[in-house]
Amino acid sequence: MLPVTIIADKRDGKQLSSTQIHFFMKSYLEGSVTDYQMSAMLMAIYMNGFNQEELSIWTSVMLHSGKVLSFEGLDGPVVDKHSTGGVGDKISIPLAPLLAELGFYVPMISGRGLGHTGGTLDKLESISGFNVHLPLDQFKKIVKEQHCSLIGQTGDIAPLDKRLYALRDVTATVASIPLISSSIMSKKLAEGIGRLLLDVKVGRGAFMKMLEPAEVLADTMIGLASEMNTAVNVFFTNMDEPLGYAVGNALEIEESLAVLRGEDVPQVTELVVEMAARVLHAEEMVSSHADGVVKAKEKLADGSAFERFLRISEAHGADVSQLEHPDKLPKASYKKPILATKSGYITEMNALSFGLGLIELDGGRRVQDDVIDPSTGFVFAKKVGDYVEKGEELYSIYHNNTKSLNGAFDIVTNAVVIKNHKVTSSLILHFS
Repeated sequence: MLPVTIIADKRDGKQLSSTQIHFFMKSYLEGSVTDYQMSAMLMAIYMNGFNQEELSIWTSVMLHSGKVLSFEGLDGPVVDKHSTGGVGDKISIPLAPLLAELGFYVPMISGRGLGHTGGTLDKLESISGFNVHLPLDQFKKIVKEQHCSLIGQTGDIAPLDKRLYALRDVTATVASIPLISSSIMSKKLAEGIGRLLLDVKVGRGAFMKMLEPAEVLADTMIGLASEMNTAVNVFFTNMDEPLGYAVGNALEIEESLAVLRGEDVPQVTELVVEMAARVLHAEEMVSSHADGVVKAKEKLADGSAFERFLRISEAHGADVSQLEHPDKLPKASYKKPILATKSGYITEMNALSFGLGLIELDGGRRVQDDVIDPSTGFVFAKKVGDYVEKGEELYSIYHNNTKSLNGAFDIVTNAVVIKNHKVTSSLILHFS
């Protein structure tokens, strides 16, 4: 069996057999199939897709290419949350310790920035000393002791996905439903969870621009999860504008800390509380969704979720003084306020532009090996629906040199649209 014939079959829209998929994936893992051959296969899948049988086999091979964890004897449900990727999307960082404080166990294996979207690992690493590269035995120990641990994908967990994840980013094959769903589910099912909270982003700053394909993606992942007896709750959330008031790694950590301290950060607190309430009710730990909302808000207001994050971070080797005193987090050298050129209501804030602008500020990656500057980004003074006077601040750019400032401003200069009429936007489009 030749790899090139398997690539040609998928290129021509044929269904791949279980034997072909197993052979091709095993050969890639062993090195006899090269990156350029896998790139060709990824593009063929991107163009022609998979049917359900192919996708199930592909995902299963990825899942079982490494270890599948098991958590037994715990006194609470084992759950995780995943986002399909957005701009300013820091929800995992406050949600994970909140769920831990509410009695869940959260073994969270996260990713880095992909394309214009930010990554949980990059944000966590803006905290000095926070180690996301723990061995699995230490990961499991922290989960059992602190109810939550957040790490990157190890060589033991779905190693095929780890390699494909990086390859997709540089081959323009990220926005593919079978490739997205197999990547997410191979990692998440390997965590040994019983339930997954899935946040499917929809809009300009998301990989899914429209609701209909986002729903297809969600249904695909639900189908894969059901084959492994894992429950899935799906949120479809708006990514036309950046989520919250900060975009950038350390800046988003600071905003996450505000949520964990009980501050009502618009959009961010709302989504964190709604997700926590949803999983509380789904696991019958409260009698109603409304009771879940109350319980989640209590854990934020009394500071216990924040204290939980301190303990989790300390277990990961972090300098928790940066969390107790956020002014110690990495800070950019310069701040450039951007002012409104006219009065009116903000009707658009293009999330994609701000995601690309962050890359220009070195807060994201152009290529896989780029080193991220954790201090740069954007902080918004206004959001969609707000009224702004001419000369009033719209947002500020945090940067470390004039070149990156100019490059970022060129990208975001038309990202904010001001008109005479007011618009409203919903953060949560719907959930299931």
